Amino acid sequence: MRLLNEIDAQTEIGTVYLRVSNLEKSLAFYREVVGLQVLSSTKGEAKLGVPGSEPLLQLREIPGALPRPRRSGAGLYHFALLVPSRLALGLALRNLVASGIHIGQADHLVSEALYIADPDNNGIEIYRDRPKAEWQWNENGYVRMAVDPIDWDGLLAEAGDAPWNGLPAGTKVGHIHLHVTELPTSEHFYIDVLGFSITSQSANSALFISAGGYHHHIGLNVWAGVGAELTPANVPGLDRYEIVLPSEEAQMAVFARLQAASVPLQTDRGTVIVHDPSGIQIHLIVRGSA
Repeated sequence: MRLLNEIDAQTEIGTVYLRVSNLEKSLAFYREVVGLQVLSSTKGEAKLGVPGSEPLLQLREIPGALPRPRRSGAGLYHFALLVPSRLALGLALRNLVASGIHIGQADHLVSEALYIADPDNNGIEIYRDRPKAEWQWNENGYVRMAVDPIDWDGLLAEAGDAPWNGLPAGTKVGHIHLHVTELPTSEHFYIDVLGFSITSQSANSALFISAGGYHHHIGLNVWAGVGAELTPANVPGLDRYEIVLPSEEAQMAVFARLQAASVPLQTDRGTVIVHDPSGIQIHLIVRGSA
C-alpha cells in the first residue's frame, strides 16, 4: 500500500542543466566521446539527447570560467545516462577506450557502470541495468549493491564489430548523484517532504533514494565535506535538474507537502521550482508542461 507522503512510483529524473566554460569544446566532447546528439542550440546554450528523446542534457556557457576540482563543493557528483542494453554499454566502452579518456568502472550488482568526466570536471556515468528480477534486497529493504570490477573484456566482446552510432534511442537519465552539505537535512527534504524512499546507505556518508522500487534515482553524499558550500553560479557545474512526475495530480501532491513543510518555492508555467537544503535547484515538472 502506498504511503500518503510517498512520491509517485513513475517519477524519474529529467533534463540535467550544466554550466560549462567553452560550449564548442563541450559539444565536441558530448558528441564524439559520450555519443549524444545536439537537438538544438542558440548562442551560448545547447540541448542534447538521443533519437526521439526529450533533452537529456542542457549546456550553458560561462565564458572565461575555470573548471573547479572535483569534490570541491555541493552540487553535481555525476549524472547517469542509462542505456537500454548491454550491447549499447559495450559499444560505449569501446568508443571511450578509443577516445583515450580516463575511464572509471564498477559492477554494482544491479548495474554495470562506466565513469568519466567532461572537460569541466562534471562527472558522468554511463550504465546499463541488470534485469530487476536479479536485484537482491536485504531484510531492511535495502537493495544489495557493490563496487566490484566490471567484466571489461565481456563488454568489449559484446560490442564485437558492431558500428558505433552514438548512444541509442531509449537512453535516458537514469539517476543523478549529488554532493550535499549534510545528510540529515537532505534526508528530511528528499524523504519526508518530496517522498522518495531510501534504498541503500553507506557508512553515514552517502544515501541512495528512489521512487517505485528502483535501485536509486538520486544519490546524496558528503564526500566534498560536511558543510561544503554550493558550487558558485559563475563557474562550471550543476545549474539545476528536473524531477519528472507522471501527472499533475502527482505534482500537486508534492507541491502540497512542500507547502506544508514551509519550503520556499516558485511556480512558472507548470513548473514547481525549489532548492534543496544545499541550495541545489530542482524543477518539478510534468513531462510536456515545462
